[in-house]
Amino acid sequence: MLDFSSTFCDILKNRMAVFLCFLFLIISSATGCDRCVHQSKVAYFSKASALSTGACGYGSMAIGFNNGHLAAAVSSLYKDGAGCGACFQIRCKNTALCSSRGTRVVVTDLNKNNQTDFVLSSRAFMAMANKGMGQDILKHGILDVEYKRVPCEYKNQNLAVRVEESSKKPNYLAIKLLYQGGQTEVVAMDVAKVGSSNWGFMSRNHGAVWDTDRVPAGALQFRFVVTAGFDGKWIWAKKVLPEDWKRGMTYDSGVQITDIAQEGCSPCDGGNWK
Repeated sequence: MLDFSSTFCDILKNRMAVFLCFLFLIISSATGCDRCVHQSKVAYFSKASALSTGACGYGSMAIGFNNGHLAAAVSSLYKDGAGCGACFQIRCKNTALCSSRGTRVVVTDLNKNNQTDFVLSSRAFMAMANKGMGQDILKHGILDVEYKRVPCEYKNQNLAVRVEESSKKPNYLAIKLLYQGGQTEVVAMDVAKVGSSNWGFMSRNHGAVWDTDRVPAGALQFRFVVTAGFDGKWIWAKKVLPEDWKRGMTYDSGVQITDIAQEGCSPCDGGNWK
């Protein structure tokens, strides 16, 4: 991936760009060493539906993500919504109960309880257990764990854009990003009519939802700034929404984000988790 902490600021000139540049630098400095192994505790929700009303805005769709292995993450991992859709490998330290493999979860909500870094769906919590000990692990409620961020993998699935029901033609468009692969975060987003270079910025409404009240007429293209750690790049989806886009519909972006951003902490940049 290209290092564009300076060129990013050079490309964009208006006041919004200055704000985005400032935001980029803050996020860059705050998210280094995502791949380091962290020590914490996790709890679980007894009902998966608790995560379907989460802060990321995925709604009932969340239950179908990652075979229901979901998590609410603390604010430092939620990152005001930029962490929505991020994947983490979590394993508990009780070797009598838990496997060394652990479980991989997708962040779909904000965890406001500072006692644990994550609250997992019960399915994800049980997946940490040794074979046949799923019910035993539930009895503990809270477990000591170690975790680290890992790339998300969506085989044969592109990044998708869902048009939210709150969208109103022709002046307001709200979209939700789904199935983002790799290990980056979307920190800025632009929209333009297909074939036009007249880009307009979109704002993060909440979680994985972005919106604008300046909607170009016609079919729409998008470009994203994705970043994590200290690197970043543009991703361009050249034709996503048709001219007759409809609320509640999900559209294939034609691209997938597979990048794994390099970070400024070499002990965590590679190698296997032993």
